[in-house]
Amino acid sequence: MLEFRILGPLEVVAEQGPVRLGGPKQRATLAILLLNANRVVSVDRLADDLYAGAAPVTAVTQVQRQISELRKLLGGTNTVETRAPGYVLRLGPDQLDLQRFERLTADASRLLEAGEPQQAADLAREALALWRGPALADIAYESFAQPAIERLEEIRLAALEQRIDADLALGRHAELVGELEQLVAEHPLREHFCAQLMVALYRAGRQSEALDVYRGTRMGLVELLGLEPTPALQKLERAILAHDASLAAPRAAPEFASAAPGRVVLVVASTSDRLEALVSVAEPLALLPGRELIVACVLEDERDLEREAAAANARRASLRAQTRTAVFTTLDRAADTVRLASTNDAGVVLVDGPTSLDADRLPDELQAIFERSPADVGVLAARSVKAESGAGVFVAFGGGEHDWAALELGAWLASASGASLRLVGTTADAASGRRDASRLLADASLAAQRVVGVDTYPVLAKPTEDALIAAVEDATLVVVGISPRWRSEGIGSVRRALVQGAHPPVLLVHRGPGPSGLAPRESRTQFSWTLES
Repeated sequence: MLEFRILGPLEVVAEQGPVRLGGPKQRATLAILLLNANRVVSVDRLADDLYAGAAPVTAVTQVQRQISELRKLLGGTNTVETRAPGYVLRLGPDQLDLQRFERLTADASRLLEAGEPQQAADLAREALALWRGPALADIAYESFAQPAIERLEEIRLAALEQRIDADLALGRHAELVGELEQLVAEHPLREHFCAQLMVALYRAGRQSEALDVYRGTRMGLVELLGLEPTPALQKLERAILAHDASLAAPRAAPEFASAAPGRVVLVVASTSDRLEALVSVAEPLALLPGRELIVACVLEDERDLEREAAAANARRASLRAQTRTAVFTTLDRAADTVRLASTNDAGVVLVDGPTSLDADRLPDELQAIFERSPADVGVLAARSVKAESGAGVFVAFGGGEHDWAALELGAWLASASGASLRLVGTTADAASGRRDASRLLADASLAAQRVVGVDTYPVLAKPTEDALIAAVEDATLVVVGISPRWRSEGIGSVRRALVQGAHPPVLLVHRGPGPSGLAPRESRTQFSWTLES
């Protein structure tokens, strides 16, 4: 069965893999039909949208040709049917990523209303993980697509608000502050994000900063729109001033405190020559009490199996950690990586990645591992890591959800290898009114000390790519959370820039759907950390 994706660049995926789509008109025709899935779209409407209201005299013929080519591409007439006065694209349940997204967010909404915030948060995260970038990014220039793109972005933001509501209901206020500060900066007039940030700051013991957020939001609304904040936001300000008991933080969900942790550190290398760097990062983690290392190497040629198996056995004998090894051929490294992680209860998965990444999107293989892995994923964008050199482990920390996973992994690496841990944030920006990141780094530092017991050092750099890269140039290893917004500014842009040149080794970290297997049992939350004011 074909899978259609519009929550990102337009894609069609068959069982054998992605379907190669044709030129702009064919992609636009498919997008129009997908945006009207299971509804008849008239030929006139197709022509008007395809030619931005200036259809040529041959428009009907051109539409018919596009439909004919689409049918060949998609496998016959069963998918695109002729129905007067035009055509209809027939899709089954969940065949379109937007359908899955809407179903998951609707279920999350019902669960949140029913008092089940953990399940609601999990479903909202699953829904948001379907987004691969801006909706219909490759045809955003088409006039017919722009209203749809705006609507889709609105429902994405609503789902993000829903997920944060669920996390607040689970007592995760401190770890949300950084993410919400970025969201408020990006959407200063979106009052729900402002309200969520005010609540998170208040619960973290930062009442004055919560009130500053209200004042800044009110000023923006008055100056730009001539409007006062909504009654709901005004009521929240009064509640914060009065220390209203209704704002008290709930207790974190108890089931995560007793969840059985994964104990396996899984390494999956794409080639044998990339193994050593991955193992140099993985082995210190596997030396922690009760941990085990699994080292797997995937091969293209089955004739190499015996030779590589002998090398793997020799490697296992040389390692101090309890280790198992495997070599095998694969046609789909992402699927086999996820399979190994699932069947072996991995707590963290380490894979190698390209040492230079595209500025617009991550490789499809990494995207697939991120979307399906049951554990946190670390991607080593380096061919070697020299533990004996450098100034220790540096974590570029911006407070996003993947940054917390990066912080935990970086803290354990620093502790296990005896290296120092430095947390990198940005200096104040007078032009935008943004404060420096020292308070955020302090929260992260306290968490790292409490959970891992490692000493930490704050490092502030100007919020530019060059300054951030210069701040980490002496690192033994740089650990950064992989932002869904790969092209975002500040700490977000350094994620991309660090792997596009001669810089220290970089480990990109993507948070898994469940608690990490590396955190102590008593500290486990959805992000593995519990930060309390």
